[in-house]
Amino acid sequence: MGVRGLQGFVGSTCPHICTVVNFKELAEQHQSKHPGCSPSVVVDALCCLRYWYTPESWVCGGQWKEYFAVLRNFVRTFTAVGIKLIFFFDGMVEQGKRDVWVKRRLKNNREIARIFHYIKSHREQPGRNMFFIPSGLAIFTRLALKALGQETLCSLREADYEVASYGLQSHCLGILGEDTDYLVYDTCPYFSISELCLDSLSTIMLCREKLCESLGLRLADLPLLACLLGNDVVPEGAFEVFRHRCLASYTAIKENWDRRGSAVLAVADHIAKVLRVHQGEKKLEEMLPLGPNKALFYKGMASYLLPGQQSPWISQKAKVIATLDKPVVFMSSDPESKQEVPMSTDPEFKQEDPMSTDPETKQEDPINTKPEIKQQVTMVSDTEILKVARARHVQAESYLVYNIMSRGEIECSNTLEDALDQALPSQAFVYRPVRQRVYCLLLAEGRDDLSSSPPVQEWFVYAGNPLRHPDLVRPLQMTVPGGMPSLRQLWLNQEPGTQVRRVDVLLACFDLFSSREELQAVESAFQALCCLLIYLFVQVDTLSLEDLHAFIAQAVCLQGKSAAQLEDVQLDYIDSRAVQLGSLLVRGLTMLVLVNSACGFPWRTSDFMPWNVFDGKLFHEKYLQSEKGCSTEALVEQNRSWLATFQQLKSVVCKACQREDRRIVNRQLWRPHQSGRWGRQGPGSHRTSSGQSRSGQGQHWRDQGPGNRQYEPDTWRRHSSSSGWSN
Repeated sequence: MGVRGLQGFVGSTCPHICTVVNFKELAEQHQSKHPGCSPSVVVDALCCLRYWYTPESWVCGGQWKEYFAVLRNFVRTFTAVGIKLIFFFDGMVEQGKRDVWVKRRLKNNREIARIFHYIKSHREQPGRNMFFIPSGLAIFTRLALKALGQETLCSLREADYEVASYGLQSHCLGILGEDTDYLVYDTCPYFSISELCLDSLSTIMLCREKLCESLGLRLADLPLLACLLGNDVVPEGAFEVFRHRCLASYTAIKENWDRRGSAVLAVADHIAKVLRVHQGEKKLEEMLPLGPNKALFYKGMASYLLPGQQSPWISQKAKVIATLDKPVVFMSSDPESKQEVPMSTDPEFKQEDPMSTDPETKQEDPINTKPEIKQQVTMVSDTEILKVARARHVQAESYLVYNIMSRGEIECSNTLEDALDQALPSQAFVYRPVRQRVYCLLLAEGRDDLSSSPPVQEWFVYAGNPLRHPDLVRPLQMTVPGGMPSLRQLWLNQEPGTQVRRVDVLLACFDLFSSREELQAVESAFQALCCLLIYLFVQVDTLSLEDLHAFIAQAVCLQGKSAAQLEDVQLDYIDSRAVQLGSLLVRGLTMLVLVNSACGFPWRTSDFMPWNVFDGKLFHEKYLQSEKGCSTEALVEQNRSWLATFQQLKSVVCKACQREDRRIVNRQLWRPHQSGRWGRQGPGSHRTSSGQSRSGQGQHWRDQGPGNRQYEPDTWRRHSSSSGWSN
């Protein structure tokens, strides 16, 4: 994230650009200068996740009630001194940054493998040095902040550009984050979240003006420096030879030079003493070895130009091209806001980027060629519905819906899953049928024949997937009694009875309409959880009655526990299977967010927020107790009211599963299978929905070839014995 080597350079070679500031004092100064105008700070939320997640336990699925309390305290502390916070979240991965995204996900896979190796070796959580954020933390942080009444926005591209734009145009006190790109943007001051002391509200301000003074550069030179060093647009290796040459020249004339940060100093020296001397006389590509990286280089330079800004390093003819990759950015949660970036990459109106490295690009020299502008076809034809989806996306109300409808592409980052445990399927496969039915709802536009529907590109992380290509996943037909309503009916219709139809479609997305009556009898706070548990236990045959008891018991007991009580829960040991089950359930809760928003919000979002229905340590405690054979009375802590709720929820789930020919049994009734797998008496582990079942291909689901595989909308069926599961 950010400019390669710049963070280390600042810390080791240029620490004087860091100044201790106090937000309370800054707010008072602002109010003195601008009476009646509240000071504001724009927050790059994804940079803050590690800072916010302070609960000691992180491998069990997340301490969500504790985490919610942390966020509430964070907001209250700033509010108490009169500072308004505006939170930005990444809304999608830009195509030009997909390679960087993939590289990070593969690195995370290796970290997760080490975490599970440690857990199985030591039966305890690793130290904080191996910390990995709980699954779903970003989306649920977004929803938690909205629940706390905070202005929360979701970007139409990676968030750093929109954060910098908002901070500049809204005259914010500054940006709170942890990304050296904020030292490069010519925007409001940049404050470090990692150095923030919440008690005193003091932190470090990193001054780009002082950085320029130390390097002998101007503010307008910083984007050039960033691209030559490497960032999320320009790979670090693109100009490695150039940096070595700069370093050789620089060290030849310097005595007692310090290797730390020397590459930054050497490149800056070359910009100041060589490039600037010939600026105006020669084009930049004549002075730098851009070669095949020319288009990418100029795109990287342009990515730092905020609305109304220009670069002296980009020629006049290139200025039009340099702004083509800028999206429309809403500077308000109001979708009708007029504060926008002039050029747009929103799929409703997208210009082709002539500086793209796509081999189909016909312009040989982007500097001397006028851009070709063309309309991009979106996945849906109803522009009004797309506008509604876009507004809900920007206002951080929906999840993945606009990505599906506008680009037909979604991604899901790493989950704490054990790649060596083949008894549990990856969440990417477990919830794929739900996503396919959502694709039908959002993209089919009432068509009965889905064969012509384009596939959605899924970038999902799972074991064995090198992420070279997305999985191409087609919509799956679903049956809704009374017929499938249109999105206009679900989203815009306020007539009586519409809410009932929304619930019908939601249940159809989980293929659980037959369980409607049982679910209606459940207390509203547990309806969503029961829906998810029924779906999970029908899909994954390796889940046992003990697992069900643990899931239900923790949800019931959670209602009567405070964050402080949950913090005090002590576990005898950590079980790797329980770790994966916790993450599997939390990913299911994110699917509920997707389905609920796609169906027009039939259920209250609060009913399936993890701080209301799931706690990692509490689930782990109940899991260990259930595995030991503890009674249901013991699982619900001898509470009669909780016991009654437990029995009701268990009955609903078991009856619904039995209707689907899925009998949930004790683990003792199973017999161990080779390689440590568990096999049920009967069909195999996991129901699948590709055109050919994975068992039909003679492969276990773990053995599928990832990437660019077409997943067709056929009837889901469980594995036969050819999948490697015993009969």
